[in-house]
Amino acid sequence: MRLVIVVLVLLPVIAVAETAYITDNLRLGLHQRADTSDRAFRMLESGQQLEIISRDRNYANVQLPDGARGYVKAAYLVSEKPAKLIVAETAAERDALRAELEETKQAFAGPAATIQGLKDDVAGLNTKLSDANEEISDLRKENASIQGLKERYKGSLPLTWVAAAIGVCLVGGFLLGLWWVDRSSRRRHGGIRIY
Repeated sequence: MRLVIVVLVLLPVIAVAETAYITDNLRLGLHQRADTSDRAFRMLESGQQLEIISRDRNYANVQLPDGARGYVKAAYLVSEKPAKLIVAETAAERDALRAELEETKQAFAGPAATIQGLKDDVAGLNTKLSDANEEISDLRKENASIQGLKERYKGSLPLTWVAAAIGVCLVGGFLLGLWWVDRSSRRRHGGIRIY
């Protein structure tokens, strides 16, 4: 039962705590008194983040991120970030992205040069490949021509072989003729050579 009472007592404090911002183009005084009739002990700029502890129709008890507490006029508090703060955050984010982009460009400068060198090498190799393909095509045509000649002269002998065979036959025939004449002469004349 005590736990329920503690929860019910703390519920308004828990439910009331919300984040708020000072509206655009404004300097708002932070006061010690709830009705803000005293002199402001601190000036808050537009976009200043603060936590609302309690709030009525005209005034709000707030706490700053550094722990300072006081009262401000509730009419100047909004729950959404004001444009000034959004613009500043967006500009900071843009600057961070630009810096990151520049770092990325610097990081990729070396690999980009390597890639360009490789592209140039590929272009040179493609040119060599094209030349080699042309040479292969020419060699295939020449090979086909030689194959055609080979088929055409398949049964014939080379002229040098024929000439060599004729020369061997002539020399052999001449020597055979000499031998035959010598033998015939010896036979006729009783083994004596007479020409």
